[in-house]
Amino acid sequence: MEQKKMDVKIVILGGGAAGFFAAVNAAFIHKNAKVILLEKSNKLLSKVRVSGGGRCNVTHACFDNNVLVKNYPRGEKQLKSAFSRFSVKETIEWFESRGVNLKVEADGRMFPESDNSESIIACLLEEAKKCGVEIKIGTEVTRIEKLDNGFSLYLNNGNSLETDKLIIATGGSPKEESYNWLKRLGHIIVKPVPSLFTFNVPNSEVIKLMGLSVSNVKVKIVGTKLEQEGPILITHWGFSGPAVLKLSAWGARELNELNYDFQLVVNWLPNYTQMELKEKLLNTKNESGAKLVINSKPTETPSRLWSYFLAKVQINENTRWADLSNTKLNLLLNCLQQDEYNVKGKTTFKEEFVTCGGINLSEVDFKTMQSKIVPNLFFTGEVLDIDGVTGGFNFQNAWTTAWIAANAVC
Repeated sequence: MEQKKMDVKIVILGGGAAGFFAAVNAAFIHKNAKVILLEKSNKLLSKVRVSGGGRCNVTHACFDNNVLVKNYPRGEKQLKSAFSRFSVKETIEWFESRGVNLKVEADGRMFPESDNSESIIACLLEEAKKCGVEIKIGTEVTRIEKLDNGFSLYLNNGNSLETDKLIIATGGSPKEESYNWLKRLGHIIVKPVPSLFTFNVPNSEVIKLMGLSVSNVKVKIVGTKLEQEGPILITHWGFSGPAVLKLSAWGARELNELNYDFQLVVNWLPNYTQMELKEKLLNTKNESGAKLVINSKPTETPSRLWSYFLAKVQINENTRWADLSNTKLNLLLNCLQQDEYNVKGKTTFKEEFVTCGGINLSEVDFKTMQSKIVPNLFFTGEVLDIDGVTGGFNFQNAWTTAWIAANAVC
């Protein structure tokens, strides 16, 4: 007598990118499974909605996995094997096969052609509907109890729910106590600290240049080996932009230990050696001696920034190049390439918060994303001690780990 295959119940905790991707793929792959997604807030896919200024930076056009993994300060080794199964190419194909075409920008970031994150949200919601995923919002799990072959989930509404398989996609949290329920299951939590944040320089005149961006600078933290090169943006609180955000990611733990109080050196013209730049300044002095320093810039520096440099080293804008002393010239040279700022504090964006820390990676089998400690328990996305730099890499981690878990869960 043929035995009917029993339905398997799969519960996913977390209604973000990783949670939805795990849910829709699990339901699509395992037709006999009952898939339930629980989200404790009343909002679904909130990070997807605000990512990339509301456009959703889905992934990054990096098709060499050996290069791709270099964008993850934590998780590089584990993701190398994970990306061999589902990487950028598969992400693009997954969304395009469901009617959402992606485009590549000059810096490699990939967005939906609509330039609207709602395209990604609508796609995931439609897929969940087609695959029969049951979604419950405003539903928080207050306690998890291990059973012989599954879990009992106790909910904030007083009800409980039993499941055969449990996928954790709750994202990162800045508070270690937020992971206590996972500690009780036997897992070690790597202390969470912020990653991808901007630097506050509250007492500097530079913040008067808010809104100004420079396409390529080198930023370095004094007393450390931490440095990055790339675009920088001046804000009303300090410094932002890819160079600063990448520096914050690679230095997440070190900067936390410094209590976000450190000296930052900005090289505004990293394409020149100090000797080359000095020669350029001297040539300008010799060849444009009659011109005012404010009107004759030796480099492509934005005008507002050039005025700021002159004021910082106390060079009057109406000074002629010929009248510029060697002392002032050296001060200007130092300002252009070794401009120092006292950083006091950081700014993070709550909706786009990225955490360094979470589930210890040694406790997870990356072939399946299953816990090595608790059978039938799976982890995806930022709840793991994995984080990437800015540019679509954190979403790629979410899609990849969720897809692997979805395939392995039955």
